[in-house]
Amino acid sequence: MRTFASAGEVLAAVGEHLGYSDWREIGQERVNLFAEATDDRQWIHVDPERAKTGPFGQTIAHGFLTLALLPVLVAEVYRIEGVRMGINYGLDKVRFPAPLPTGSKVRAGVELLVADDLGEGWVQLKNRVTIEREGHDKPVCVAESLTRQLI
Repeated sequence: MRTFASAGEVLAAVGEHLGYSDWREIGQERVNLFAEATDDRQWIHVDPERAKTGPFGQTIAHGFLTLALLPVLVAEVYRIEGVRMGINYGLDKVRFPAPLPTGSKVRAGVELLVADDLGEGWVQLKNRVTIEREGHDKPVCVAESLTRQLI
């Protein structure tokens, strides 16, 4: 876990790879719960028997489930001391280069691309978050994530 003591330290870290989160297993139960929460019950996600004969040979996680893990995974990589509030401001680019089979483990690598001082204590950060699948070279998600921090 990398810790920044001030907004100035974060601004100075632009261009750096900040580290990696812990590995997390993405099991079928999590995929099923996401399917229920989003009403996306496509068989490639929730029907293990049918998915065995599908294009991936088993069920896979939803791309948006993978994307939804960004905040929790990034929080394991770095923190800024003194943050009074943080908000998800959006995404600039998202790709899902490879499927994520259920039962796989993932982790996030974070690179700080841009840090802007917006004034009045606000800093906007743009991170490239690469979610990797354990044992595979191709990432399952690459996203440019925007957050705003009130420090």
